[in-house]
Amino acid sequence: MNKKIYKLFFIGLFSMLLIQCGNGNKFTIAKGKVGNLTTKTTIDELDEIFEKDSIVRNLSEGSLGDNYFQDDDAYLIFEKGGKHLLTITPKEQLDSLSTIKSVQIFDNRFQTSLGLSLASSFEEINLNNKITKVETSLSSATLFIDDLNVTISLDKEELGLRNFSTQKISIEQIPDLAKIKTYVIWFN
Repeated sequence: MNKKIYKLFFIGLFSMLLIQCGNGNKFTIAKGKVGNLTTKTTIDELDEIFEKDSIVRNLSEGSLGDNYFQDDDAYLIFEKGGKHLLTITPKEQLDSLSTIKSVQIFDNRFQTSLGLSLASSFEEINLNNKITKVETSLSSATLFIDDLNVTISLDKEELGLRNFSTQKISIEQIPDLAKIKTYVIWFN
């Protein structure tokens, strides 16, 4: 009787490990990969990949529109509970066979093998990744991590600077506790 209980326990434990490993891939970030999305994924495949989630499509007018400053198409991915996971932008507008240009992360569960996630502080980013460049805009500083093809922006308020200043920022000036404002993976 005890052998049966142990056997069932180990089968259950092994099954749980397999399920956990399968779900872990859904939230993995690597160069050219976000979960089940890769550089070869087309917009047409999103319905299949996110069949258990909801997709909101914000489509532009493409080249047919007369708005010079129009936005790109955006595919917002939400969990069934309503949590915003990702925003996907295609390379070509209004083209279901287009591949992905970029993926913006909105959920802390998405992370790299070194633990880089939306919840990471600048200290964690700087310790585990090589920041190749810092660019400043009026309201944020953008960090470029070429090894992952990632850009991360930090709000200037997190850096102790006034918004709408044109002051250049170096890596040494960024406080260790600064939090991420946006986290984008580029697929080019």
